[in-house]
Formats: sequence, C-alpha cells, structure tokens
Amino acid sequence: MGRGRAKAKQTKVARDLKYRTHETDFGALARELHGGEDHAADVDSEEELDGHDEWSDYSRRSD
Repeated sequence: MGRGRAKAKQTKVARDLKYRTHETDFGALARELHGGEDHAADVDSEEELDGHDEWSDYSRRSD
C-alpha cells in the first residue's frame, strides 16, 4: 500500500526522459568531465605552494 503514487511518478519521469528531445552540449560536457586547463593549472600551483599534496598524509600510515 502507498506504492501506487511513487510508481506513477517514476513512470511519468521515465516516459518524459524517453520521449522528450534534449539539446545536449557535448563540448560543455567534455570540458566538465575532463576538467579545463585553468583548473589543472590552479591545482599544480597550490601543490607547489603547500609543498605537498592533500593526499600525501594518507599514503603511508604508521601504527
């Protein structure tokens, strides 16, 4: 009981995704997934200023 409304909503969303046409900007998607050149430059400069990267503390653990 109570599943009918949730299932109807899921069906509506699934139909909407299946039949609606979408305008996809693949260039923007590729930039987002691969990261821009500006972002990579910022990360490198931050690591040089700190002297170590943020994950170096987790590479070796001493008990």
